[in-house]
Amino acid sequence: MHDAGTPMADIALTRGLAAFVAAPPFDTAPDDVSPVIRNGFTDTLAALLGGRAEPVTQAALHTVRHRRLDDGATEYVTGLHLDPAAAAFVNGVAAHALDYDDMALNGHPSVVLVPALLAAGEPAGASDAALLRAYLVGYEVWAELNAREPDRLHGKGWHPTCVIGTVAAAAAVAHLRGLDAASAGHALGIAASLAGGLMGNFGSMTKPLHAGWAAAHGIEAVQLAEAGVTASADILESPTGFLAAFSPAGRADRGPLVPGGTLQIRSNGLSVKKYPVCYASHRVIDGVIDLRRQHGLRAADIAGITATISDVNARVLHSHAPQDALQAKFSLEFACAMALLEGAVGLPEVTDAQVHRADLQTLMTRVTVATVPPGCPVEPSFALNDQVVITLHDGTRFDSGPIRFARGHALLPLSGADLASKFMGCVAPPEHQAAGALLKALQAMGTHSGSGLRDALRAFAAAG
Repeated sequence: MHDAGTPMADIALTRGLAAFVAAPPFDTAPDDVSPVIRNGFTDTLAALLGGRAEPVTQAALHTVRHRRLDDGATEYVTGLHLDPAAAAFVNGVAAHALDYDDMALNGHPSVVLVPALLAAGEPAGASDAALLRAYLVGYEVWAELNAREPDRLHGKGWHPTCVIGTVAAAAAVAHLRGLDAASAGHALGIAASLAGGLMGNFGSMTKPLHAGWAAAHGIEAVQLAEAGVTASADILESPTGFLAAFSPAGRADRGPLVPGGTLQIRSNGLSVKKYPVCYASHRVIDGVIDLRRQHGLRAADIAGITATISDVNARVLHSHAPQDALQAKFSLEFACAMALLEGAVGLPEVTDAQVHRADLQTLMTRVTVATVPPGCPVEPSFALNDQVVITLHDGTRFDSGPIRFARGHALLPLSGADLASKFMGCVAPPEHQAAGALLKALQAMGTHSGSGLRDALRAFAAAG
């Protein structure tokens, strides 16, 4: 949790995290982790801009557009100024609508932290450096809570992005707002009672709402704490508190916070999605695309595709005969068939019209999902390796061999050029000039004083 500093005695979890939020042991985000955080902001804004026209985004905006506030925060779907929680909600939904945002800590940290911080920081005039530091605070709180539950939330039906993300967003915003330790503790406690989000809604329009709710509730928890609302001082570790409630087997570590050690972002990083579908399918997509390219495979020659993944990820990829793009995002059958047909699984391929293609529907029936237990120490819900075997009608077999990480994983990162290409691919050609300026501001976050990102965002919104 804490970076290098003066040794401290162990401290009760809620109180210790509140003290960390109020006074982290770093004045700025360290140089070695700032690029990771900049990538988080860049990737989230790419996904947000790409998700503006999605029906769920439009519905989210419709429900809160009456909450206009002249000196509020900008929602980047139409450019309205709303109260900060409403703006965070809309921007969070838009950024998660395509399922194209980055991954870490068994969830999607940036899609919660970035919308919350942009919305809370804009009215306050927060500098780019302050945003980077507050993101790091939220990330570290997320990492601490995530590491304390050995029985992963996904396996119990909970969506970590909304469960842990709500508390992490409150931590980030509380730090940005300068709350003292007592008030920060109350904000964490309020957020803990707002946490939720069910995996059963994956593949529906409700899943993107999870990100929006977590970002908005984080802001609301801080606003309530600032207004004097209190929460239990031991809410995270209490026998009837946050960790216990989400751990029915009772295996969560509710012990004290142990100061010292290195920042968790250094070992966990961020994994940037190369494909706008559930991350559980990305290793397999890489494998199919590689085999297609290496052997010139054609759909007509394919007798079968066997994809081996963990049984945990197989439960996440529950849509076996998808009928629309939302369902297809959680279908390994779709991922394999589209990767084989087109050699790509990008935004143009993940649409309702593509899902209805007769050749794709036929090829999906030839996909078999095999499962093994999870075994990856880096990505606990994954198998140690995924694997793809493609069999032709003449009996010829092509084997991907073990696929350790997906392209874009923190240990196999996309290049700066690939991330820039993804960013520009999420905006329409008439927006490219303004988007290029925004991308430049994102890449420069924290390298100079001031609020270059806020200025670039305002210019982008005005250009639209």
